[in-house]
Amino acid sequence: MDSGFVTIPGPYSSMRLQGLTADYDDVMASSPGPDFKVGGTTDRLSGLLNYSSLFDDLFLFPPLLEASAHVVGEPFKLSSLLARTLRPGTPAQDLHTDLARDSEDAPLAGFILMLDSFRRENGATRFVPESHRWPDVPSKGMTDRRDTWPGEVLASGAAGTLIVFNASIWHGHTANITEHPRRSVQGYFVRRSTQSGSDFANCLLPSTRSRMSQLAQYLLSFRD
Repeated sequence: MDSGFVTIPGPYSSMRLQGLTADYDDVMASSPGPDFKVGGTTDRLSGLLNYSSLFDDLFLFPPLLEASAHVVGEPFKLSSLLARTLRPGTPAQDLHTDLARDSEDAPLAGFILMLDSFRRENGATRFVPESHRWPDVPSKGMTDRRDTWPGEVLASGAAGTLIVFNASIWHGHTANITEHPRRSVQGYFVRRSTQSGSDFANCLLPSTRSRMSQLAQYLLSFRD
């Protein structure tokens, strides 16, 4: 993680990944109320844990927790978990950080599960290695933050691959020039003393809460 990001095999077998992807498509197609957001290039849906227990395997995945512990450096909790579909024919995203490295909420560990293969032509995420340590932002030397940054690395991989990253690293997706959406599940872990992006204690259904293990309850801040 010295570079600021890593790609690792995710927690799902090919059969379970097919089931997860089917659940993802069903949930996104139903577009339930305020949990569903349409952005400039992506469609997003929060509240995934209420729709399928298969999503539990992701935020409880031991290698993910180990990498996130390395990033955060102290006890942490799940801040958010959401579906994110990059629509076809969308332009590249500006290089950006999800959280400034001098923010009082830093550090923040992000993760992205590839439900489709990530390729340059369909909007794979690009990272600028070690930029999470830089005192200045790359955009100061760029006329267009969608341009290629020298030394950037494309986090490409097969469906089921997991990206874990320091949220202060400079990154952004490439253009999706294909005719197909590029699907993923993403989330963040944050220090336990920091406010979460999602209020899991109030947004999860009783049936969802009842299936959670002790570790899950801890990561969702149901218990200390």
